Amino acid sequence: MPKNRETIKRSGTKEKILTIATTLFSQYGYKGTSVRKIASEVGIRESAIYNHYTNKEEIFLEVAKNIFSSPFSFSNEEIKELALRGKAFLQKYTMQYKMLTFDKSNESMFRLLMIELMQNKSLREQFMSEFHNKNIQLLSEGFFIMMQNSLIRSSDPMLIAYEFISTLFYIRLQVTLLRFDANSTNSLSTQFEKHVDFFWESIKI
Repeated sequence: MPKNRETIKRSGTKEKILTIATTLFSQYGYKGTSVRKIASEVGIRESAIYNHYTNKEEIFLEVAKNIFSSPFSFSNEEIKELALRGKAFLQKYTMQYKMLTFDKSNESMFRLLMIELMQNKSLREQFMSEFHNKNIQLLSEGFFIMMQNSLIRSSDPMLIAYEFISTLFYIRLQVTLLRFDANSTNSLSTQFEKHVDFFWESIKI
């Protein structure tokens, strides 16, 4: 088989492993999911898993990385362009956060990650790196550009970033808790937009 076809095949298998693993982790938890079970569902030998991943924890961390980092992937140019539009920057960021929050395909996995964060140091480090730090940096850059262009009051951009994202995270946690008990989340559907409106009024010039 030509090298490029072999690479594509390996890449496809790796993606399938992640997809299946995400489903199994969300259904059975970290402890209840084995490499053997993942391999069986993928349709490959257990030994073949180790051509792609060292162990179960590595698979889990890769799944978690996808959950944590998605979908906030603005380029530097996009950050600058959106930040110059002020409130529009916060609206777009928040809309992506809202879509992630109400994405039922990620719900069970997000719930599991919240549990595993208390037990897995590697996962905590990855959470801080891939989710917390990157998002604080992205928001800080946007707020700094707004300050430079006299769109918002001058202050510590990192502190403002903390203030802005903390409410979004709390709303997401509320949604998760309500869904856990099969309760309606309708009352929270507009909270994201209300947060943007309130926050912008408090920082704009």
